[in-house]
Amino acid sequence: MIGRLSGQLAYRGTDHIMIDVGGVGYLVFVSERTLARLPAVGEPVALHTDLLVREDLLQLFGFSTLHEKEWYRLLIGVQGIGAKAAMAILGVLGADGVGRAITLGDWSAVKAAQGVGPKIAQRVVNELKEKAPAIMALGAVAEAEPPVRRSEDIGRHRTDPAPAAPDISPASVQADALSALINLGYSHGEAARAIARAFGTAPELDSAGLIRSALKLLAPNG
Repeated sequence: MIGRLSGQLAYRGTDHIMIDVGGVGYLVFVSERTLARLPAVGEPVALHTDLLVREDLLQLFGFSTLHEKEWYRLLIGVQGIGAKAAMAILGVLGADGVGRAITLGDWSAVKAAQGVGPKIAQRVVNELKEKAPAIMALGAVAEAEPPVRRSEDIGRHRTDPAPAAPDISPASVQADALSALINLGYSHGEAARAIARAFGTAPELDSAGLIRSALKLLAPNG
């Protein structure tokens, strides 16, 4: 499995690019949003990737963040959503927009993607709404992507200290949940109040569980 590529951007197409990795060119399909964020041809580039394997086809799909990649993997697990439709949804909504649409039950936003009809859009929302908080929590962490190193730099930093363990303190969990709710369109005040209530009831919750509990409180009948 090819999970990440780092090299030089050799070519830009309308829905794909080529990354030169040590003299080997990898063709990678990307969403419109990812394509817009990429550097100019000749510049260093790094993408998370997912390999689609079929009997007569091997295709790489690229993502600027793990958040985007995880949404892609969930989307293609929905019946009727293939790789092309998943990339179209991500291209129209972005990773945060997908989470917002699914959590709020806004299937019309999903339907805006090319090739996605109303029945499929509703299926996406219905099947993924329970999984959305966990992926939103991943996006809320917003881990910084490591810088792309040139080939001559590789090996120079073997004595670099190991990365710090992720912060899973109660404050961090609440901060992640607050960020996710604000990204969904809730005001800072109402999001903070819902998180405080949810945390007071179940302080053992992780970020995903806290988001789910707070969303229930924010629902019209919550």
